[in-house]
Parts: sequence; structure tokens; C-alpha cells
Amino acid sequence: MSHRRITKRKAVMAGAGAVGIAAAAVLLPQAYAGQDEARSDASAPRQMSAASAAELLQQLGKQLGESYGGAYYDAGKQQLVVNVVGDNNEIDVRVKKAGAVPRSVDNSASELSAAKSTLSRKATVPGTSWAIDPRNNDVLVTADRTVTGERWDRLEAAVKNLGPGLARIQKSGGKFKTFLEGGDAIFGGGARCSLGFNVTTQDGSPGFLTAGHCGVAAEQWSEEAGAGPIGTVQEAVFPGTGDFALVTYDDPATEAPSEVDTGDGRTVAIARSADAAVGQDVIRMGSTTGLSDGQVTGLDATVNYPEGTVTGLIQTNVCAEPGDSGGALFTADGSAIGLTSGGSGDCTAGGETFFQPVTTALEAVGARIGDGASGDAGDDDGADGAQENGGAGDNAGADAGAGAEDSGSVANNGGAEANAGANAGANAGANAGADTGADAGADTGVQGNGGADGTGVGGPDEVGGDDAQGDAVGADDGALHN
Repeated sequence: MSHRRITKRKAVMAGAGAVGIAAAAVLLPQAYAGQDEARSDASAPRQMSAASAAELLQQLGKQLGESYGGAYYDAGKQQLVVNVVGDNNEIDVRVKKAGAVPRSVDNSASELSAAKSTLSRKATVPGTSWAIDPRNNDVLVTADRTVTGERWDRLEAAVKNLGPGLARIQKSGGKFKTFLEGGDAIFGGGARCSLGFNVTTQDGSPGFLTAGHCGVAAEQWSEEAGAGPIGTVQEAVFPGTGDFALVTYDDPATEAPSEVDTGDGRTVAIARSADAAVGQDVIRMGSTTGLSDGQVTGLDATVNYPEGTVTGLIQTNVCAEPGDSGGALFTADGSAIGLTSGGSGDCTAGGETFFQPVTTALEAVGARIGDGASGDAGDDDGADGAQENGGAGDNAGADAGAGAEDSGSVANNGGAEANAGANAGANAGANAGADTGADAGADTGVQGNGGADGTGVGGPDEVGGDDAQGDAVGADDGALHN
């Protein structure tokens, strides 16, 4: 994200700057969602963007009651898949009539949500996380390499006591930590993080979002290590109900464009904030590893970092490493999705990475991004489909994301084209490789149709030294380093 500061120094601040490894794919948003060609069968599945699916789900999920078992977006087919408990023909017909695909499952969204609550009471130990996986219709519990002995026994017993089919455990080879260290790098208190997205505060002042564990590590942040501060933390949440911080530029004349700098002079305009959707293709920018892509694998994730428990996060298989903390998670069509929080592994071994939802952070600090829109429909077709079912407001995407998460559902992409990664990869992957010498575009194309398996992300969390980070961030034993 290009953060140009028009000051006497005329310094350039690229917040979430990217190494253009998928420049073509990122810079050429595709519009091949919204293909609702005249259907001969009114109940045939509708092709739609993830944003449109979110709007549709907002209304449809409420209508299904206890029969609702969550939902996810099939990026390959551009369809909304709705989990329906049992074999209920009436419900199936209602789902089909709305343009979605019904899928028979055993667990309702409320049962999965209750299972998460039980885990929070009985298995909250550092190095663990859990999130609802609508593709498998269960709760995916992840334990990092530090969970052994009595802690492993406790976790395993808690999962087993939930009953068969409600939850499953997977082991992670890495260690959960925050990725604090250093798009563009920012420095504070000896620590290095990444700037996420430029925003406009309630009083009209320019500022930016970054990770909360960065915000509690230092009050002032600079463009370069040892340089004078350019921004001051106004609010930071970590641990607890999120991992986000609002930093305002000290110079009110700072120009903070809503862009992601992808390198080589290229930028992607960030037009809106949007909720994530399981199955959605996303791109991450960080000051350490640059640009990486992957898919959203879970929503409303709970992560038990050594510093404390953080709830309401997005789980992905996008890799990250120390210094990437606070960096931007966005879509190819210009929707801001998340801020890098933490995870395990790195961009070589893979792992899991968690992100703070941008929509939640903006609401909490009272700021806006881009033109202030949230959850705008990605295409007219999808929007029409949502309106036919009663759900397409300007804030529908954001509301749908909240509603889906509250009910333990799969999620929605507030206003971005969730299938943008797939489309961009398919249509621009080759060009991206040719133009930038990178393979991210091609990778994006492949991942666009892929399922979410909860693996392949990560990022160590050394931040610039234990002393630099301190207990607030937990460099070596921290879990969030993003």
C-alpha cells in the first residue's frame, strides 16, 4: 500500500508495499464473476462473486434456523455452498431457489459454535487455535510443536469429550507467535512491523492500521530504524478481542493514499474493506517476505498465543514471517481483508497464519478505508441475486460476515470479489510470470480452485530481538509475529 507523505522531506511511505511477485494478477482485477446468464431452470446454482454470496447468505442463513450448518464459497465454480443438517427437502428447495448449492451435513452451526465455547473453557493453552471449518463441517483444532505432555493430553481429552465428528486435531510443525519484526516496514521501540492500510480517522486525520501487538510494543513508529517518528499509536488491542492498532500521522499534511504498493512502481487501489469468506483467494503483503497468496481456511478463529488469547481472527494458508506483522491481506480487486497477526512456520516450510479482520478494526477505531465503503457487491449479478433474497445493502457484506461468524458459519467476503484470486491467476498468471519473472500469478490461479486445508502458512516470530520486543510482544516465545 503506497503511503506517500507529502512533507518537506517528501518521503515515501508505502504501507503494505509489495514485491510484485504477482503483479499482473494483482493489478488486473478480473470481472468474471457475475455470470448469471439467463437460466432455463430457476433453481439452478447461480454463479456469483464471494461478495454476492455473502449478501445472499446474510438473509438465507437466518431463514434456515437449526438446519443451517455453515457455508463456504466454491471459488472454482463461483458458487455458494450451504450446509444443511440432515435430509430436509423443503430446506434444500429453499436453498436451490436462492441460487445456492445445498449440501447435507451432520453438525449445525450452533452445535459447532457451542463446541468452540467448550474448547475455550477447557482447552485454552498456549500454542493452540481453533476455528470452524465449513468444508469439513467441524471445528479444526491446531496444536503447535510446544503442545506436549499434560497440555496435549488436556487438549486431546477436550476434543474427544465433544463427541464424534464435532472437532479434529492437527499438529503444526512450527510455533504460534506474532510476526513482529518489520507492505512497508515501520520501526518502533527496537521492533519492526509492517504498515497495513492507510485510513482516515473520525476527525478526518490521516493514519494507518497495523497489528495490535505492534501497537502495544511501541507508542511511536518511524519509516526507518533510528529515524524520527512519523506516527503515534492512538489505540491498540492485543491480546483479547482482536489484534489491531490505529496509528495517526504526526504531520496532518501527510498524504496517505489508499493503495498497496506492489513494487516496480505498481500499485493496487484499495477501494473498500470487506469481510473474509472461507474459500476466498487472498494476497498478503509484508515487509519481510513481500507478496504471498493463498486462501481463507477458517473464520472467527481463536488463537492462544503465549501473550494471551486472541479471538475473532481469520485463518489462512498464506505464509508469513517475522516483520510481516500488521501487513495487508487483500484481494486482487482491491478489497482490504485483514492485518497480519501471527501463526506458525515460515514461507519455506508452510504453516498457519492468522489475520485481524479489517472491518472489525475499522469499526472499533471509528476509521474508514478507501471511499469508506464496506462490503460493496463485487458484481451486479451477484448483487441482484442477493436482493432477490432480501439482502443487498451497502453494508451487507460486513454485516453478513459478522452474522456468519456469530452463528459459526463460514464467512463472507464483504465486498471484494472472493474469486478474484482465481480469476486473476487464471487470466493473468501467465502474464504475471512474463512481466515480473515471478510465479505468484500462476500460483494464485491454481489456488483459486483449491480447497482450504488449513496448512501452508506461517512465519517465525523473532522481531528484532527479545529485548526490543519485550513481554508485550513476546519475540521468541510470542505467538503472533506478523
